[in-house]
Amino acid sequence: MTLEELREQIDVLDRQLVELLSERARAAIMIGHLKAATSLPVYEPVREKVIYANVRAANKGPLPDIELTHIYERIIDVMRALQRNELASERNALAASSASPASDTSRGSEPSGQGTGAEAPETGTKQ
Repeated sequence: MTLEELREQIDVLDRQLVELLSERARAAIMIGHLKAATSLPVYEPVREKVIYANVRAANKGPLPDIELTHIYERIIDVMRALQRNELASERNALAASSASPASDTSRGSEPSGQGTGAEAPETGTKQ
């Protein structure tokens, strides 16, 4: 194979990896929702050890196990941060929806008399 053909192959593989990582991220977000609903912590070191063992068992090379584990450590860090950010956004949205109309205008995110802050009194409170 030529250099160009190999690079094209890598480009295809990269697009596949992006799709798989996006799919994994969607699953991680759903897991985060379930953890929140059942009061489980985002960080579960025992589960992470299982993941590392699974990927090492599936590894047929040429990546050394330690390098594959490093890659997965980073993937898991990112997924954990995604869960935390998603859950924080949900908590903020819940807090904002239960706040009084006066506190909505104090957030400073929208000019007075425009946008959703001005519309909140017309729609009532959401629970």
